[in-house]
Formats: sequence, structure tokens, C-alpha cells
Amino acid sequence: MKMKIIIADLQVHSRHSRATSKNLSINNLEKWGKIKGLNLIGTGDFQHPLHRKEIDEELVEDDRGILWPKNSSREGDCVAFLWQTEISLMFSQEGKRRAVHLLVFAPNKEIADKITSYLGSKGRLDYDGRPIFGISCRDFTRDLKEIDDKIEIIPAHCMTPWFGLFGSKSGFDSLKECFQDQVDKIYSVESGISADPAMLWRFDEIAQGKVNIVSFSDAHSFWPWRIGREATIFEIPELSYDNIINAIRTGKGLKGTIETPPTYGKYHYDGHRNCGFSSSPKETKDINGICPVCKNPLVIGVDYRVEEIAKNPEGFKPKNAKHYYSLIPLHELISFAIGSPLNSKKTWAIYDSLINHFENEFKILMDVDEEELMKQKFDERLIELIFLNRKGKLNIKPGFDGEYGKIIMEDKQKTL
Repeated sequence: MKMKIIIADLQVHSRHSRATSKNLSINNLEKWGKIKGLNLIGTGDFQHPLHRKEIDEELVEDDRGILWPKNSSREGDCVAFLWQTEISLMFSQEGKRRAVHLLVFAPNKEIADKITSYLGSKGRLDYDGRPIFGISCRDFTRDLKEIDDKIEIIPAHCMTPWFGLFGSKSGFDSLKECFQDQVDKIYSVESGISADPAMLWRFDEIAQGKVNIVSFSDAHSFWPWRIGREATIFEIPELSYDNIINAIRTGKGLKGTIETPPTYGKYHYDGHRNCGFSSSPKETKDINGICPVCKNPLVIGVDYRVEEIAKNPEGFKPKNAKHYYSLIPLHELISFAIGSPLNSKKTWAIYDSLINHFENEFKILMDVDEEELMKQKFDERLIELIFLNRKGKLNIKPGFDGEYGKIIMEDKQKTL
């Protein structure tokens, strides 16, 4: 049987979520998703009344639970969508304040409606595309699974300090501690920008194959340096909700992930953004976790948190480990190479030229060979960056406390 490769970004928001682009629409997601090289995108925020209206107006569902842009010929010429939203749960458990973001997927419109009704019974749905509820992860999972077992629940950006399942500020030390007797209904975790599979393999529940790893962008805009910056690669017989979810649950058909290098994420190292101070886990321990500038406790990042709860040594790789790519978006590379802002005319001109020659961004980042790039006479510095990026050899100053990491390019590091 011929298999299809599906590259999916299943964590996006609508313009009705806080801190998102006012132009974040289904049409723009479809347009820029195709340029990025995505085949499948989450609808985002399906329970929000205004966004749900847009979904119903712009998309039509097939008999496999996949949504397609209206008036399209479907497969081959456009990006498809999956019913998806993200929920923020804030609650108290074991005497501690907890805050966890969960991704929720629905197999069809009917079940999406039932989830929306359930959420509406717990609070308002119109104030934010990512609504907040005072429900525990355990109870939320039980309630949704009673609606339909095909509903999928995935902890989002599982390592981030403030809203990650394993986060340093309000998270848990294990899936079992968080979901309790419902833990067997959680089949995967989403790595997030500041973590990658190599870090998560160090956790027993993941190393033992109890859950799989997926990766999505948490896009707050449709621009190609946001959408698809993280994605999951599926290899399945046909595009259907059941095939996507079966791959997530069993690992069969889950080919791998596209990750942003963790050091590039906003919460990799410890620190204080307002103080301009960051530190590695070792340095943090040396100063007892106290900021030398303001004398307050540092925001503990992902790297430190991994060391706190990991059971396996650094470099450990389980037998069931999937391949992953570690890539910075093409716009970021162009911007750095030419010393121009992400959204400048100069950056866009080079980006557009590359896309016109090579079809989509993922093809450029992962597949096009150096000779083909050289033929088109693109900037040699940019070509070098593309291949350093592809081989995971870019040097990056780690991000911290909401500050993204930064590419460093010293002469002695400019070798493949």
C-alpha cells in the first residue's frame, strides 16, 4: 500500500485568542501553510463562537473527519484542517497552584459541538480563544472521554515554566501525578519550542514507550516564521482523523517531528528578562537560584527542569525513538545572514525568490542540495547557514524568561 507523508501543525490559535495577529484567519493559515510545506493544520479555537462561524463559512468536512477549504479540489492543491483547540486549566492539587495547557482534538463537527457545549457549561467561551477553566486535568480528561473516546487530549508545550505539564512554576513531576487514574488516556506530549525529544527521552514514562512525542508550533500568527516552526510528520495510508490519531496513540505511522532547537526557545535557560540576566543550570545552582541583579528568585527554565525530574542520563535514546529535525525557520536565517529585520522588504525578496525556485520552505530547509542552491546564485553566507541549520550545527545563545535565543556566527564556527 502506498503511504502518504503528511506534515502537520496541529497547535494554532485564532485572532480571538490573546496576543495573536488580527489577520490570523483560515484563509491566511491555508495560504501560508502551503508555502511552508504543511499538509494539515489545526483549526484552532473551535469553541469560540466567532471563530466557529469562520470555520463553518470557510471549510467543509469530509467523511473522514478532515476539513477542506470550500471550492477546492481537496488533496494535492490545498492544506487541510483538523478540529482543534487549546484549553487552559488552572486549579489546585496537593496544596499547590497548577496551570496546564491542553490540546483537544475532535473527530468531527458533531463531537466538536458536544465539546463546545461541555465547555460552555463550565464558563464563558467568548472572551478568549484559549479559555480558562478551574478544572483538574484528571477531571477534564474523564469528562471529555465520556463524550467520545476518539477525542484526543495532549499536554501542550509540556516543559514551559508557567503552563507546561512538567513546568517549573506550576507543573508536575510526571504524567501519572497530573492525570492520576486517567493517565492511560494520555497517549502523547507536545515538546514545545524550548524542549526536544532528546530531552524528553530522559523521562521514564516516555522512554518506556507509554507516551509518544509530537511537536506543533503554538502559532499566534500565520507568518512562516511562526506557523510550522514545529510540526509532526506522519506516514499513513490516507489522510483521516482516525489515521492521524492512531499514529499519535500507537506510534505506528508517526514518522518523526520538526523541532526548533531548544536553545532558541524562550524558556531554555534560567534568568530574568527585565534584568538582562540568564544562566545555565550549573550557574543557577552556583548562585542558589537568586538573580544577582534584583536579588529575587530566577525563572527556572526547561534545561534546569529536565535535570530535576529526568531518570535517564543525558544522551539516552530509547528503542522506540523517532527521528527528529532541529531547524530554525528560513526567515530567521535570511534575516541573520543579511542583517535585516524579519519582515523587511530585503528579507521577503530573498524568501520569495527561494520559494519560487524550490516550492516550499520545508523542502529548502531539509531536502534541496547545496549545488542546486549555488546554481541559483543565492548568498553564500545564507547557503552556509541553511546547511549548518540542517546539520544541527548552528551556535545559539540560549533564550530565557520569555526572550528568544539568538544565532551566533563566529569565524571559527563557520565550518560544516
